[in-house]
Amino acid sequence: MLVYWLMLLVPSWAALERRRLRESQSKLVWFFTGLIFTVVIGLRSWVGGDWHAYSELFMWAGTLPFAEVNRQLGDPGYYGLGWIIARAGGNIYLLNLACAALLIAGTFSLARRQPSPWLAIVAAVPYLLIVVGMGYTRQSAAIGLSMLAFVALGDGRMRAFVIWILLATLFHKTAIILIPIAALSVSKRRIWTVLWSGAIFAVAALQFASDSTEALWANYVESDYADASQGAGIRVAMNVIPAILLFLFRSKLFPEPGERRLWTLIALLSVLSVGFLSVSATAADRLALYFIPLQLVVFSRFHRVLPTPLGRTAVVLGVIFYYAFVQFVWLNYAGHSFAWVPYNFMRVW
Repeated sequence: MLVYWLMLLVPSWAALERRRLRESQSKLVWFFTGLIFTVVIGLRSWVGGDWHAYSELFMWAGTLPFAEVNRQLGDPGYYGLGWIIARAGGNIYLLNLACAALLIAGTFSLARRQPSPWLAIVAAVPYLLIVVGMGYTRQSAAIGLSMLAFVALGDGRMRAFVIWILLATLFHKTAIILIPIAALSVSKRRIWTVLWSGAIFAVAALQFASDSTEALWANYVESDYADASQGAGIRVAMNVIPAILLFLFRSKLFPEPGERRLWTLIALLSVLSVGFLSVSATAADRLALYFIPLQLVVFSRFHRVLPTPLGRTAVVLGVIFYYAFVQFVWLNYAGHSFAWVPYNFMRVW
């Protein structure tokens, strides 16, 4: 478990460090931290509940003609990249490394836009980086790309948002649910935005999802697997907590109107996902993964609510202890944590 605790310790220490580095030094620290996290996530060996399944599918994809990869496996971004790596003589580690790089790129890009960026990484480590990054490889890449999309939308770059989401959809079809956020979060030219984003959503849904709608429904709603998502209610609730904090302190947390609209919408969707638990815990759990970034942005800003330095320090410590508790409970008591413990690195011999 030492690797997992070091992943949490590094950003926790940085969040409490008062000394400020020069811009060039700061960029270097962020780069090497991101590189180390990418290597730890991407070059894991037999870590994660679906490791065996991913390995088998990777080998199978490499035996298929390229035209058959999407038809038989879907998610052409993931399996298409896997096909290229397999045909070039690579292995599953290279594919995992590429997906880890996308996750870390999105996580770090979003975190660096926050008032306390290292605290955002603290919020990301226990579940987003360890559980999702090392267990839900395809969706972790999609989530990384969706966070790049959130950064773009926060800047008002709606077309860039849609492009990132479409790329995310190539890795996991469920990312398509995020496209309407572009239309719902804008305040200017709303009719035009609704029209073009709606058209893109319809075309993408037809292209990427319609051929497998029945399979998705069967896998996530009707099958026995739909009841296998242990702790889904807890994980959905982890998004609801920052959503409630956002509703209570919206103006203080997000003084900029554009960001406030975006994250208020995501908070609302996080709350609404609770109602989906009664339909399918697994579906609610998987969809809620796209709303985990809400935890990063709210908990890295919440110290702004208190007026005194002592109060702000208490909030920072509270966030660190909260996520340390989350990580401790998951590693020691979660039903599937045995697939993550112990951590194994890729054999280099």
